[in-house]
Amino acid sequence: MPLSWNEIRARALTFSNEWGDESSEGAEAKSFWDGFFNIFGVSRRRIASFEKHVKKIDGRDGYIDLLWKGVLLIEHKSRGKDLDRAYRQALDYFPGIKERDLPRYMVVSDFARFRLYDLDKDIEHEFTLQDLHKNVHRFAFIAGYQTHKIKEQDPVNIKAAELMGKLHDQLRDIGYTGHDLEVYLVRLLFCLFAEDTGIFQRQQFQDYIEQRTFEDGADLGHHLVTFFHLLDTPSEKRLSNQDEQLNAFPYVNGKLFEERLPPAAFDSAMRQALLECCALDWSRISPAIFGSLFQSIMDEEARRNLGAHYTSEQNILKLINPLFMDDLRAEFNKVKNNKNKLFEFHKKLRTLTFLDPACGCGNFLVIAYRELRLLELEVLRAAHKSGQMVIDIHQMIQLDVDQFYGIEIEEFPAQIAQVALWLVDHQMNLLVSQEFGMYFARIPLKSSAKIVHGNALRMDWRNVVAPERLNYIMGNPPFVGQRYRPADKTAEMLACYRNPKGVAMVDYVSAWYCKAVNHIADTDIKCAFVSTNSIIQGTQVVPLWNELRSRDKIHIHFAHRTFKWTNEARGKAAVYCVIIGFGLREAKTKKLFEYENVTADPYEMRANNINPYLIDAPDVFVQSRGAPICDITPMVRGSDAVDDGHLLLEEEEKQDLIKREPKAKRWIRPYLSGKGFLYNKPRYCLWLVNCPPNELRNMPIVMRRVEAVRVARLASKSIPARRLADTPTLFATIRTTKSKFLFIPQVSSENRIYIPVAYFGPEVICAGPNFQIPNATLYEFGVFTSLMHNAWMRVVCGRLKSDYRYSNTIVYNNFPWPKTPTEKQAADIEAKAQVILDARAKFPDSTLADLYDPLTMPPILLKAHNALDKAVDRAYRRASDKRGAFNNEAERVSFLFNLYQQYTAPILPEVRL
Repeated sequence: MPLSWNEIRARALTFSNEWGDESSEGAEAKSFWDGFFNIFGVSRRRIASFEKHVKKIDGRDGYIDLLWKGVLLIEHKSRGKDLDRAYRQALDYFPGIKERDLPRYMVVSDFARFRLYDLDKDIEHEFTLQDLHKNVHRFAFIAGYQTHKIKEQDPVNIKAAELMGKLHDQLRDIGYTGHDLEVYLVRLLFCLFAEDTGIFQRQQFQDYIEQRTFEDGADLGHHLVTFFHLLDTPSEKRLSNQDEQLNAFPYVNGKLFEERLPPAAFDSAMRQALLECCALDWSRISPAIFGSLFQSIMDEEARRNLGAHYTSEQNILKLINPLFMDDLRAEFNKVKNNKNKLFEFHKKLRTLTFLDPACGCGNFLVIAYRELRLLELEVLRAAHKSGQMVIDIHQMIQLDVDQFYGIEIEEFPAQIAQVALWLVDHQMNLLVSQEFGMYFARIPLKSSAKIVHGNALRMDWRNVVAPERLNYIMGNPPFVGQRYRPADKTAEMLACYRNPKGVAMVDYVSAWYCKAVNHIADTDIKCAFVSTNSIIQGTQVVPLWNELRSRDKIHIHFAHRTFKWTNEARGKAAVYCVIIGFGLREAKTKKLFEYENVTADPYEMRANNINPYLIDAPDVFVQSRGAPICDITPMVRGSDAVDDGHLLLEEEEKQDLIKREPKAKRWIRPYLSGKGFLYNKPRYCLWLVNCPPNELRNMPIVMRRVEAVRVARLASKSIPARRLADTPTLFATIRTTKSKFLFIPQVSSENRIYIPVAYFGPEVICAGPNFQIPNATLYEFGVFTSLMHNAWMRVVCGRLKSDYRYSNTIVYNNFPWPKTPTEKQAADIEAKAQVILDARAKFPDSTLADLYDPLTMPPILLKAHNALDKAVDRAYRRASDKRGAFNNEAERVSFLFNLYQQYTAPILPEVRL
């Protein structure tokens, strides 16, 4: 067990006094460094060797004064010698040292002076022997107190997973597979972490392998069987004649080493791979993310994208801070100066319990536990400052991993989650030890998190943790869209839903909301889940929230609106997500986190009410409608070909057809798709409506295309499509206009502020699934292309990946148009809309994609849109209202939801904001 810092400083002062007048080299230098290591209660002879022979870069022999493999190199000179020269001499030894043994630290000294180099951080400290006691904390890595600031994106996390992946493959290739391999690797992970964080002595595991096993690895597997058994055996029950080096390892317990595994067969390369793992500094590993990385090594496909699928710490904090940490920190700040209240607050922390019902490798549980332990450290500091004596830190630390529960469908991640919580517990214990100068470790392991291996949607969560014992449910359930959901997952959802009709329309993640609402009935439990943003958009909102509210009154306490859930690892995995915090009780304050764009930092707003669209507005649902709620021109879908492409023509195909069959020219019409519209890529179609049979027979090339349509339709699995084979000359649906129409693309980039729309003549065929507004007025064009309508669209439309997916039945038919615009307001909107069309016309060679890209949008067009936005905003205000334009998109959408409520519930008193 490491010495206390007070004792270490006292020993350092004694050492300085004893060696203050020494000036000898050689043997006495060994005594000097033996005494130096003794300051920290460490035997130099066990960890480091003197006069280590190496080959220098020039091929000559060199002798390192002292080398602690992988940790420390010391070059010692007689008093008064040049330390710069000693430093250069020490660097000359590096080419002769194995890569895995290269030191992190280097010391050059001449008895009277010390110069310490941290080679990783490129930091240098120099001080005299007499000031050693003032600088002894810089040698925390010797004392066993060293803590690292764990960096989430530290490359060492990726390196560690890659090394373990190499070892995994070698074991798998010899036939050591399945459950045995998974448990074996988890045990090795714990041992690697243990020897770099003070659970074991520094390099104790590595030394045992190097010193007690053959280089060919033949006996390593059997040594590890004995080793694992010993870690599961209390000291008093071990054999009296047990190998001394092996017996020095502590009793671990925690059932981690309880199961008896068959021995693995190692060879030289596999032994070397394990030693490479040992050489890494595992104290720098983040338990919060390494679990996911570690899991990915089990899958070669995932390993190629290593790091792409873990949940970043920043994103986890977006959930746990508003769910509970913000409130706990605020409560701590209120009571930290009151001794009695602080004591009660500390007791409260110990009573809190947490469940992640889709915990994976435990990322959320690990970060939550770490944040709570950091808060507890603040409590201990405040208690110490206020006069509560922190004498025995073992009794003062209250929080433990047994406050955490999880459910995980795969066995391996469930094991990792439990170990990861032990690892972060030990990291936090080291931090407390360093803070108060008293070593604290929970070895042997006595408490553990309860991580249940099972299907969360098929089990009763009360068998994991009773609701009356639970405070918070949180997590990141799996993302599986309704279009790509296998049958077994649909069956799981049906078991969770009361109304089976809703299951077909919603994402898999929604089932966790149903299970959570069941579990928290009649309690104050608070919940928060990360979810794909599709559950707050389009047709998914109504079935999900009708299902939830059929069980109880759900209140949303906080929410993060859409943001990109990503990380900095190689092969980033980006998903567009929301976070929804909810419970059965009203929250005193409701927080809504908005984003300027999906990659920006959030800004917090206070909300009166957060509705299922995550808007500060009434709880109303936007349902699919066959007609607009306002008196405006209807929007209809374009014409669907269902032709396997045989009625459609590219520009070259059109010209070739006309050249070879001139009679076909009169039956060719412009065909407008979304991509062709946005990128000005003309396409055409054979429009054979009312084409006389005799004229059709005189066009053999066209006839071949018609026959190909018939064959394709007959081969379809769709019964309606097969019926269409009877009319192969026609599109499946025919929706044309006799005058101009406004074209609306179904899909538009998330990056655009405005969906581009434009007028076309009746000769143009609007392709399904895009939309058209026949005879649209300039006023309708103006309101449609305004920020008011686009803000509404962004909230209620569906998505295709991250792009907007427009719908006439959801977006357009439910859009609340201005109630009673004056003639002046309508005329102003028409005038401003015409300015937009005129501004576009100044750039005839630019596509609409160019014109509406925020990076390339011409200032004159942006200015015209800004003017139109203000004109439309004014049309929504009362004539007496002097506020004019809305301040931001959130304000617009909140207003529109209130107006929507008026349109759809006319018996309610009118609300004008």
